[in-house]
Amino acid sequence: MEILIFGAGAIGAFYGSRLAFNKNVNVSVVCRSNYQAVKTAGFSITSQQFGNYEWSPARTFANASEARKAGLNWDYVIVSTKALPDVSDDSQLLAGLISERTAIVLIQNGIGIEEPYARRFPRAVILSAVTITSAAQPKHGSIQHHRWTKINFGAYPGDSQQATSKNNLLIDLLSKVGVDDASAFPAQKLQLLRWHKVAINAAFNPSSVLSYETDNPSMVHDADMYEHMKGVIDEVLGVALKLTGLPLPKDFATPQQILDSAKKSPKGSFPSMLGDWKRNQKMELEVILGNPIKLGREKGLDMPRLQTMYALLKTAQATREQRSESRL
Repeated sequence: MEILIFGAGAIGAFYGSRLAFNKNVNVSVVCRSNYQAVKTAGFSITSQQFGNYEWSPARTFANASEARKAGLNWDYVIVSTKALPDVSDDSQLLAGLISERTAIVLIQNGIGIEEPYARRFPRAVILSAVTITSAAQPKHGSIQHHRWTKINFGAYPGDSQQATSKNNLLIDLLSKVGVDDASAFPAQKLQLLRWHKVAINAAFNPSSVLSYETDNPSMVHDADMYEHMKGVIDEVLGVALKLTGLPLPKDFATPQQILDSAKKSPKGSFPSMLGDWKRNQKMELEVILGNPIKLGREKGLDMPRLQTMYALLKTAQATREQRSESRL
């Protein structure tokens, strides 16, 4: 079996390293900024759950063009890049890599991430995935797996026999190597799960940036911030339930459970968007804020809290870019 990880950052490299423990499975990677380090020495993974180990991918490519030249028929292409539709359409990079046997797996944050791939590859199996795994890459090629392995998969746009087969096989491969909380959701429930995670991301990520780099536990321990963040989560979930027509499943955390859990986070736990802001990198504003607002409005559902944060952060990002360009 041939698996390609497209965008081998912390999440992609972690899951790729686990899948590689399966016999007769080759896991290759397309790297970006960490290419030279991974090409030279592979990945070094530290994990409280799995211990410390080294992983050298079957092949390490610098870009999609190199992967295409390998001439392989991939069974899975797992996309774990940051979703930035306002910057580029990454689906075009997969051209020439997708065959009839290939399933595209999207392990990315946000709403509406599947559409570009569905338009470009209308006959391909697309699996949408949501994970809460906590992992980081403090330096190129060094992966720190902090906690959790939970990941859920579902077909997009709807369930089919072929998608179910691909879904179950991938879950089986992960289960065999210790990721025992990988599971399959029906397509509609998986989309609600996406909205559920977006509700969390929309509350914590923008709030940390806009509150001048406040960490997660500090935000939820402040009464005013707690009220604000619960309002955001309630607002997003309210729209999500109306759009999907589903009730909140019993196995999904309630807004209060989400915030109470964050109170137990260690001091200095920050959401990923703050890291992007501090590194002067593009933030995932469209898939976490912009797309949910747009989809809600199409059904006559407004999200004023989300709209306010979106407008402020989009303007802040654009202003900083303009000022940076003016200094050149």
